[in-house]
Amino acid sequence: MHRLEELLLHKVKTMKRLAGLLVIVSSLFVTSFSVDNDGVPPSFLEEDSVWVDSVFNTLSPQDRIAQLFMVAAYSNKGLTHVASIKKLIQDYKIGGLIFFQGGPVRQAMLTNEYQQLSKTPLLISIDAEWGLAMRLDSTVKFPHQMALGAIQNDSLIYKMGAEIARQCRRLGMHVNLAPVVDINNNPLNPVIGTRSFGENKYNVARKALMYMHGMQDNFVMANAKHFPGHGDTDSDSHKTLPIVSASRERLDSLELYPFKALMKEGLASVMVAHLYIPSLGTKTNQASTLTKEVVTDLLKNDLKFKGLVFTDALNMKGVSKYYEPGRADVEALLAGNDVLLFSGDVPLAIKQIEEAIKMGSITQQEVDNRCKKILLAKKWAGLDTLQAISRNNLVEDLNTIESDVLNRSLTQASLTVLRNKNNLLPLKRLDTLSIASVSLGIADETIFQKTLSKYNTVDHFSISKNASKEAFNELINKLENYNLVIIQLNNTSSRPYKRFGLTNNVVDALNSIVKEYRTVVSVSQSPYILSKLSDVHLADAIIMSYEENAYSELYSAQAIFGGLGVDGKLPVTVNDKFKEGEGDTLIANRLGYDIPEKVGVNSTMLKPIDSIVNKSIQDKVFPGCQILVAKGGNVIYSRSFGYHTYDSAISVKSNDLYDIASITKIMATTPSLMKLVDDGKVELDKYLCDYLPMVKDTDKENISLREMMTHQAGLKSWIPLWKFAMEDGKYKDSIFDTSRSVEYPKRVAHNLFIHSTYEDSIFQFILDSPTKEKGNYLYSDLGYYFLNKIIEAETYVPENRFVQKYFYAPLGLSTMGYLPKNRFDLDRIVPTEMDTVFRKQLVHGDVHDPGAAMLGGVGGHAGVFSNANDIAVMMQMYLNKGVYGGKRYLDSSTVVEFTKCQYCKANRRAIGFDRPAKKGDPSPVCGCVSYLSFGHAGFTGTLAWADPEHDLIYIFLSNRVHPSAKDNQLSKRGIRTEIQELIYQAVN
Repeated sequence: MHRLEELLLHKVKTMKRLAGLLVIVSSLFVTSFSVDNDGVPPSFLEEDSVWVDSVFNTLSPQDRIAQLFMVAAYSNKGLTHVASIKKLIQDYKIGGLIFFQGGPVRQAMLTNEYQQLSKTPLLISIDAEWGLAMRLDSTVKFPHQMALGAIQNDSLIYKMGAEIARQCRRLGMHVNLAPVVDINNNPLNPVIGTRSFGENKYNVARKALMYMHGMQDNFVMANAKHFPGHGDTDSDSHKTLPIVSASRERLDSLELYPFKALMKEGLASVMVAHLYIPSLGTKTNQASTLTKEVVTDLLKNDLKFKGLVFTDALNMKGVSKYYEPGRADVEALLAGNDVLLFSGDVPLAIKQIEEAIKMGSITQQEVDNRCKKILLAKKWAGLDTLQAISRNNLVEDLNTIESDVLNRSLTQASLTVLRNKNNLLPLKRLDTLSIASVSLGIADETIFQKTLSKYNTVDHFSISKNASKEAFNELINKLENYNLVIIQLNNTSSRPYKRFGLTNNVVDALNSIVKEYRTVVSVSQSPYILSKLSDVHLADAIIMSYEENAYSELYSAQAIFGGLGVDGKLPVTVNDKFKEGEGDTLIANRLGYDIPEKVGVNSTMLKPIDSIVNKSIQDKVFPGCQILVAKGGNVIYSRSFGYHTYDSAISVKSNDLYDIASITKIMATTPSLMKLVDDGKVELDKYLCDYLPMVKDTDKENISLREMMTHQAGLKSWIPLWKFAMEDGKYKDSIFDTSRSVEYPKRVAHNLFIHSTYEDSIFQFILDSPTKEKGNYLYSDLGYYFLNKIIEAETYVPENRFVQKYFYAPLGLSTMGYLPKNRFDLDRIVPTEMDTVFRKQLVHGDVHDPGAAMLGGVGGHAGVFSNANDIAVMMQMYLNKGVYGGKRYLDSSTVVEFTKCQYCKANRRAIGFDRPAKKGDPSPVCGCVSYLSFGHAGFTGTLAWADPEHDLIYIFLSNRVHPSAKDNQLSKRGIRTEIQELIYQAVN
């Protein structure tokens, strides 16, 4: 059968078997796994031997010995090293290479050279427990096995094994010296530690099985290590010979359990550790690798393992400290090993093995059998049809978006909540929290802290772990005005013998804070670090993410606020405060932040958005903008472009505020009315006269709220109210003043304040305006002047205070609100128009709409400022039918009623919300949206849209009115809808 056909057939068999594998592995959760010796032999032993025999017959007795050697190779060393490897290949015909440090392109080039020189194709391996990045630059680093041990969805580990196998194959490698199946039950272990899945033998076996099958189903040999178990040691076999003092019975029931489980399922290879284990017959100063009782008697005879047996590196001090190069190789071979890894001197070792054969210590037949087994492995790996490694797009192929998605998923799934007093997490009642975040260890603001700020106002503090005691005390003193402190432990180490990189000041500061404050502690390190933090258990919440990297910071911060779910379990026991198997479950209840592919969206198809926006900025359609896309409850695209103005002085940032104009209607006035409906204070089919005495005896009195909010009340579309306050281009007497006072309390613009009585005049102008026949759609802002008054009348507070109390503050909307100048510096607020007619100045920090400005900046139709993120939160609350962050803000039936079309034959509008037009009619959005979608656009160049059918949110904020609102190229060119079309194409 052709090799490609073999591979395809194997894939089909693999997919069928995987479902059964998941059932088998899941059975390991609670009960023991049958690990009798009648396991599945490694699949490579079933290979057709024709090629093997043909190659074997070309090998001399010395060549067959040489096939047992796997030599260390590097792609970051000079020509001398390369020449030495080539000499071993050409002159001694070694069987394989294990690559260590270097880079993928250099390694590919060298592998091609070495394979071309070799008489027999080389078996290539790598030590890539957490991916190729363990050895190579420019490659993917997956989480260490301790983090994987916390994961409850073991299929993710299968996927990781499969992905690592894909990367190995792309780089011409056939063996990955993984997984580590050591049970780490010694917190002081200096060499295994986070390389282990944990201390629970069933959990270790489950995870290791998935890792193994993921690789071997994709034609990369797994290698279980370090037999018979390196977990219960407190010394490093790289530096000395560690002692394992456990009894044979303990080893058999605990340490050997995962090895047996993998052997039963077809494990291809095992690595024997350098250990002194008296109960297994090892002698003083003789490593288990060199001990026949361990390798032959226990592994091969008792456990009936038929796969390849690798030594651990023979240059490690656990062996080389007691045996000279050459002699160590002979002893390893006599013990029963098949593959001699990292020999100190191959020529000498071959010579001494030949002497051992002559002396009768080992037979040539035994060597030949091991050689044939290695050749069978080469045949299984496809080396009978060896092809050169292509260097084209190699780095890109090793760093795919799919591997990044998997990496993120693994990190997210490993998160473990070790404390959660009174269900503090995810954080609730954000309006009651005054939050400080403290980075202990790094002086710069971290990804963790920046992510926290997406959810609420958080004041950030940070300090280097080497700062003085006085600096730590000064920082702690700054926390006295906060009722919640979130601590991020940074700049630590996985080395227990170096106290995990902790300093006395860091430990003292953490202990002091958790004793005095309500505290959340985020730890991104080996869980054993908790043993060095004597009072950390006093924290109200502790979240463990196992490793310090960008993903652990991103996801830990999100978990604290409910941006993602958490179900990890602690894989080891630290002390009596933190025990194996512990971990609370958190349910996601707020927006998360991730890459598009995490929710099945093609990020490549979103890239043209950049070109559209940059061309628009270049053409001066708008000076800058924010764009946000959320899918499935996750923000997957959030970018800021350009500058506040065309002078390019201030670049747009994600936390800058835009005047969102008429989006105010659905961010403030509509949700306020929805709440009043829920509270029974307002009915949509009652009339204006039922709520506002001012409209009685006018043609506005019998307008219902439903009619008004769907824009078919017959109200005039717009009135230039500012013109009534001016004459011949000048302000009328007594209406405005240049300074605030009791008589002129409301700010219109810089140095421009309006008389306290003029609001009455504004409403009189509206009441005097003509009204057309009801029932025909005509968009109008005028109704929202009345709605603003109704909210104030029914709640006894201005609309800005009402929405702040009942929506913005509890939702954690740190930017959204009226009157932004009262809360933010001007360099955070994006300017709008250069108003040469009314305000005669650049409108900056004040509402652009003149009518809302004359009301002091708080209008029912305009006045709210926000960034894109906060608008997305409100839109997600609507998509959730009134629920967000575990709190119900609006009744679900109310949200459904307000967001559905009301008079659908000739009016697309919902109550307060805009909706897509029918096919052929002008629409605020692209034709790709579902008819269930809703949102609103704003005059300043803004759009907020939610689509329940696609679970999709699109936010576009710009100041297209700068410097002049006259030429609306944003609308004429259809830029917002063009971007929206790209988003839907990517989603679909």
